[in-house]
Amino acid sequence: MDGSFGQHVVLFPFMSKGHTIPLLHFARLLLLRHNTAVTVFTTPSNHPFVAASLHGTTASIVVLPFPTVDGIESTDQLPSMSLFYKFATTTATMQPHFEHALEYEITIPRITFMVTDSFLWWTLQSATKFNVPRFAYFGMSCYSVCLLKEAAISGMLGGTQPDDELVTLTRFPWIKLCKNDFEAEFRNLDPKSVAYEFNMKLMSAIGDSYGMLVNSFYELEHVFVDHINTEPSPKSWCVGPFCFAQQTPNIHLIPGEKPRWFEWLDEKLEEKGSVLYVAFGSQAEISDEQLNEIAKGLEESMVNFLWVIRKGEWDLPDGFEERVEKRGIVVREWVDQWEILMHESVEGFLSHCGWNSVLESICAGVPILAWPMMAEQHLNARMVDEEIKIGLRVETCDGSVRGFVKCEGLRKSVKELMEGEKGREGRKKVMELADIAKNAIKEGGSSCSTLNLLLQEICTLHKESPPM
Repeated sequence: MDGSFGQHVVLFPFMSKGHTIPLLHFARLLLLRHNTAVTVFTTPSNHPFVAASLHGTTASIVVLPFPTVDGIESTDQLPSMSLFYKFATTTATMQPHFEHALEYEITIPRITFMVTDSFLWWTLQSATKFNVPRFAYFGMSCYSVCLLKEAAISGMLGGTQPDDELVTLTRFPWIKLCKNDFEAEFRNLDPKSVAYEFNMKLMSAIGDSYGMLVNSFYELEHVFVDHINTEPSPKSWCVGPFCFAQQTPNIHLIPGEKPRWFEWLDEKLEEKGSVLYVAFGSQAEISDEQLNEIAKGLEESMVNFLWVIRKGEWDLPDGFEERVEKRGIVVREWVDQWEILMHESVEGFLSHCGWNSVLESICAGVPILAWPMMAEQHLNARMVDEEIKIGLRVETCDGSVRGFVKCEGLRKSVKELMEGEKGREGRKKVMELADIAKNAIKEGGSSCSTLNLLLQEICTLHKESPPM
């Protein structure tokens, strides 16, 4: 790099596909701007994915050593998500290597600001040491952040009410939540646990950061964006959706290299058939009994479906793929989810409601059948169904938000999404939001204008603040 760049941004994603991909898309958004340099930090095993994602750009990549047990460098490789906090805490071993690189490897041009994943709490210490403004990337919607904070303040998480009893939120009286909408570590706080210690470090580092970078757009959740930014906390900057910056290969234009699943989608489009895309992310843990019910529900629904399975240990019922081969396909390889959602044949998404999936589905104009599994996904599911009304939730057998889903309930929910009135209403609403999302990142749009303001503010701060 030379000194001709006006902005130099450091990005450091957490080692998880759901956290890495959005920041790589953000890197492309930054690089579309004149005079901007981007440096992305990663680890050895994650380097090939990062390099492939940034191929054709001017982004620089710095690889840091990451001593791990059994060579695991990404959460999707963990044998169980119970090991998450141990894995996330271990990332702090990279701090001296990170600081060495900041001091000796990327000194020209001077770093304007850095965006690091909130799970990498220790990067705030490094940013402070080198007098670099740090933005925390949280990977959640403002809606979920507000609800999590309000639930904690109200005391509902430690209340005596049953886990599925709905409680009205004081600051958002149109919203009702239950304790089961939150993970166990938030409902049963144990100050001596690894989870508690990690989350306290994370929240403290966010509070002391310059701001929070949010992969969202103002029109989608303006009530919650405004609420966050009236609180005495770091400002949230909504500068997404990042997925519109994604550069996917035109695999459908390369003769003889079309993946089977893409050919299958093309065939369904020619038949004028609509397709349900089914994916639960790379970290969901689903029992064999539940997998069997999913397979039976999809088979009995009689809808066309493309089911992406990313865990090799998931076994489907004998003969399932053969029985559904005319209207269903199971994919066990890494796929470009954005390309699937953008395919004209896809008209529904059975999703775990990770925030990236929700946002990509909105941008593609595809309604969602929400089946949350972990993290803040239950809050995202409420947003999908109750707040922005772009879909519905799966029907559990006991009515609990974490209940078992039988094939009958799944079949009913799938049919409603793909053919029912609520599905049609969700499809109409999500198409409207897709147009708004596209305009948000265009010149003059809310996200583009917010990013301009962010860069202007940091540029002024950069000129006033001498390097250390």
